[in-house]
Amino acid sequence: MRKIAIYGRGGVGKSTTTQNVVAGLTDLDRKVMVVGCDSKADSTRLLLGGFHQKIVLDTLRKEEDDDFNLEDFRQVGWGKTLCVESGGPEPGVGCTGRGILTSIGLLEQLGAYDDAVRLDYTFYDGLGDVVCGGFVMPIRERKAQEVYIITSGEIMAMYTVNNICRSIQKYATIGGIRLGGLICNSRKIDQENDLIKALAEKLGTQMIYSIPRDNMVQRAEFHRKTVIEYAPECEQAQHYRNLAMAIDQNTDFVTPKSMSSDRLEELLVKFGLFD
Repeated sequence: MRKIAIYGRGGVGKSTTTQNVVAGLTDLDRKVMVVGCDSKADSTRLLLGGFHQKIVLDTLRKEEDDDFNLEDFRQVGWGKTLCVESGGPEPGVGCTGRGILTSIGLLEQLGAYDDAVRLDYTFYDGLGDVVCGGFVMPIRERKAQEVYIITSGEIMAMYTVNNICRSIQKYATIGGIRLGGLICNSRKIDQENDLIKALAEKLGTQMIYSIPRDNMVQRAEFHRKTVIEYAPECEQAQHYRNLAMAIDQNTDFVTPKSMSSDRLEELLVKFGLFD
């Protein structure tokens, strides 16, 4: 089983892209579990048709005993995906990272990853806030082995990519975590693909795929579905299938080489982003 953490700046389309990629993997007959690691608990919404997901930490807080089973908070979504939302602590109390670790530990205890389940993939949809230590929990605690970073050609999205790569470098030696590549979720920035390919090269990795901007994504979200479920024959659905196949076949995993802020800004200036 491959365990993959998906990261990116908040608002870059991380959760939407993850769910559409997972839908693409089901088209390849892969069995996938998605574990949402954000307190917003929106990592499985499209796979569940907008249905309110039971949240692990809420379940733990509400139940007086500890006689839990997987069905208490794991639900079956579109394409027979398995959906879990970790949730977060009560506002102003506790650390999201500890909540993630508690949730994953409970999944392990209840056999969610056992061979009998026969999972091909587990996806951890990570926090968008790279300031909080909780965002790195799946890789720090060796719960994931692969990372993909979703970005766009926007300046702050690329700063976030570089910061995430610093964290991967830090934990690569002790956790065996490796970067599988950057995924461009296009915002139609000038020279966007060339810029992200150049950024990937500086970091020692690849741009594994570029998802074009298409209003079909918003239409599908309005209907609380992935694009592949909502409009399976459309061009955007095929892009998500292509990305799923690229991840499925990827063998190019690296420890990235993060840049100093000065070097990153030199790259951005080269592409005219500070003109």
